[in-house]
Amino acid sequence: MTPQVNLQVKTNVLITPSSPITVEKPTPYTFDLGHLLALDPNPLTLPKNTSLNAALTSTARDGAQSLLNQLLTTCPITATPRDGILLSLPARNTLLPRFKPLPGPKQPTKWELFARKKGIGKYNKKLGSGGGSAEAERRKKLVYDEASGEWVPRWGYKGKNKSGENDWLVEVDEKKWKKEEGLSSEGKGIRGEGRRERIERIRRNERRMRANERRAGNK
Repeated sequence: MTPQVNLQVKTNVLITPSSPITVEKPTPYTFDLGHLLALDPNPLTLPKNTSLNAALTSTARDGAQSLLNQLLTTCPITATPRDGILLSLPARNTLLPRFKPLPGPKQPTKWELFARKKGIGKYNKKLGSGGGSAEAERRKKLVYDEASGEWVPRWGYKGKNKSGENDWLVEVDEKKWKKEEGLSSEGKGIRGEGRRERIERIRRNERRMRANERRAGNK
């Protein structure tokens, strides 16, 4: 998507009648219009009988004027009733450094350290074991659902771990009926028991993950 700038903006820059529209420099400016950047390669000099603040203000004004001239003469300008006047910027040329460092590798969990040590699952590189194979790992994530006759994910969206949560009829035996009576006093029911147990397992896993992160941070 081409970046655009709305030209109908207000500025606090005071333009005096003596300020020239064209700016001439011994060495011309270079521009990166995608970043709205104007580079002045000329050395900064302080004329006699001129304050430092006035010299810096004049240099900044010349740079801003040159940038505006370059934008208005090289970039396409469009106008729409809804957005007003828009100026389309070209692609950026200057590579800017990242604001934050690159993310480091994820710390292995306690189970991953154990599996790597023992050569379990994807860490098993022996031939015929199926370890390390992407296809084998994908198959491990599926389970056969006898009710639908299809292979479904073990977890996640439409996963086997959510089986029974959306059933319109829930069979309640004598043991579950006693549990239903206890849950009804709390405003709950046996129908949502599977979902509550699944959420509790997720919370336990999250607590274990935080413990793994703390353990890795203390090393």
